[in-house]
Amino acid sequence: MSFHLVVGHGPAGAATARLLAEQGHEVRVVTRGGRPAGPAVEGIGHLALDASDPARLTQAARGAVAIHGCAAPPLAQWAAQWPALTSALCAAAEDSGAVLVMLGNLYGYGPVEGPLTEDLPPAATGPKGRVRAAGWEQARALHEAGRIRAVEVRASDFFGPGVTDGGHLASRAMPNLLKGRPVAVLGDPDTPHSWTYLPDVARAMAELATGERAWGRPWHVPTAPALPVRAMVERLAAEAGTGPVAVRRLSPVLLGAAGLFSPLVRELREVRYQFDRPFVMDSSAYEAAFTLRATPLEQQLEATVGWWRERLRTA
Repeated sequence: MSFHLVVGHGPAGAATARLLAEQGHEVRVVTRGGRPAGPAVEGIGHLALDASDPARLTQAARGAVAIHGCAAPPLAQWAAQWPALTSALCAAAEDSGAVLVMLGNLYGYGPVEGPLTEDLPPAATGPKGRVRAAGWEQARALHEAGRIRAVEVRASDFFGPGVTDGGHLASRAMPNLLKGRPVAVLGDPDTPHSWTYLPDVARAMAELATGERAWGRPWHVPTAPALPVRAMVERLAAEAGTGPVAVRRLSPVLLGAAGLFSPLVRELREVRYQFDRPFVMDSSAYEAAFTLRATPLEQQLEATVGWWRERLRTA
C-alpha cells in the first residue's frame, strides 16, 4: 500500500481518490475546507489547507509516492491563482520526491485545425489557456532539470457520473433531458466534440502515477470517438427512455446578456471556439503506450443516466 496525496476534491479529484482507495492505497485529500464533498469513503482522509501555500502543501506531501494535482480555482480567477498553485505543487513534489501527476485540459492548444494531439505547441489566445499551458511548461522544465518527476493528464470536457455544474452535458442538460424537456447548448450542436468520461480520467491519473516511461510529457486520456452534442443528447434520451429531446442552440445575444450576470458564462467566451467548430481530441498515443482504453460509450450512457436519476431522486 502506498500513500497518494490528492489535491482538490471536485469531480476528478473525488473520482481519483476513490479509485486509489479501492486499489488499496492510503489516500489523503487536500481541500480548503478539509471535508468530503459527499459521503465519507473508507481509506480516504481529508486535510484542510490552502494548496497554494508551498510550505503547508510540502509538509502534507511528505511520504507520498504521488501528488495528484486536481484542484482548480474559480474560472474567473485562473490567471491570478494558477501560478501560485502550480508553484506549490512543484515545490511539494521536489521536497517529497513524489511524482507530480497534473490534471490538465485542452485550453493551452488554443484554436487549431484538425485533431488535437500532444505534440501541438501551446498557442492559446486567451489568458486561461495561456496560464494552463504555462503551468505545465513550468513542471516540464523542472522535470527536465532532474528536480522533479512530472506528467500531465489532459482531458476534454468531462462527462459521466459525478460531473455536475461544470459539465456541458451535466446540470445544464441532464435534469431537462430526463423530463423530456428541450436542452439548451453552447455553440453548434452538430459539430463533432470529444467528451472524456470521468472514470477514465481517474484511471489515467492512477496509471500514469506509476508509469515511469510516461513521465516528462503530457498524455491525452483515452476518449471515445467525438460526437456532436445533439447526438449525445439523442443517445442519452434513448438510454433514459424519454423519447426525442429537442436541442436548442443558445443565441449569441442571449449569451451576451447572460454574461452580464453570470461570471461563468462571461468567462466561457474565451473558449467558445471549442463548440463552434470541430473539437476532436486524439488519444491514440496513450492507447499505443499503455493499457487503459476508453469505456465503451454504451456503458458511459447507462452509468450517467443511472447516476443522474438517483441524484435527482434523492435531491
